[in-house]
Amino acid sequence: MPQFDADRAEVLARMKERGMGAVVIGTDFEGSKEGLALAKQHDFLWASVGCHPNHTGDFDISIFRELAADPKVVAIGECGLDYFRSKPNGQRERFEQHISLAQKLNKALVIHCRDAHDDMLEMLVFEQGRTLLKKVPVVMHFFTGSGELAQKYLDLGCYLSFPGPITYTTMYDDSIHVCPLDKILIETDSPFAAPVPYRGKRNEPVYVEQVAAKIAQIKGLTTEEVAAQTAHNTSAVFKLG
Repeated sequence: MPQFDADRAEVLARMKERGMGAVVIGTDFEGSKEGLALAKQHDFLWASVGCHPNHTGDFDISIFRELAADPKVVAIGECGLDYFRSKPNGQRERFEQHISLAQKLNKALVIHCRDAHDDMLEMLVFEQGRTLLKKVPVVMHFFTGSGELAQKYLDLGCYLSFPGPITYTTMYDDSIHVCPLDKILIETDSPFAAPVPYRGKRNEPVYVEQVAAKIAQIKGLTTEEVAAQTAHNTSAVFKLG
């Protein structure tokens, strides 16, 4: 993202100092390509390639297939449905192509869903019958839904990835309560949605510590316990070894 053009090396150095790793998430072809190039330069980075549902340009899954053949690509996405910013026209069809690619390559699927959960659940229930959720891990990226919604995704076998906004509201506490620790991932969505005490500033990967701390508080655990388990979950989901 251009928000890191001025100090990308310093941001990465802060990650390395803390022993952190990350999956760089693609939202279009150029971003996916650049994310993969960055991941190939660092042994603590990996990449996910895909097209955000709000993307309005031409779409060709074959160009993502070429990127995804690289061993540094550990997932397909973010992809999915978003009816908040755009109409659903064509979104389901593009999402289905991402699903097929994840199945074909046996790589995790990173899903974006906003204001489209009924359709998303319908599609995932259908795909479960076709073994998608039995074959590859499915991650609900930036999960900020209710406890009831969280349980529906958990019942399908999905992982829930919690972002910075959980630190400045109690709205998502129920979701964290119902989600078993072995089904939780943590993320920043950098450069957006910075957690407290950085809210309103540019987000960066090391701030994920604040997300871990809030989950620990809600679950009555130590931050170290949450960090260790979510790192283990991430390694398992994305087959990081």
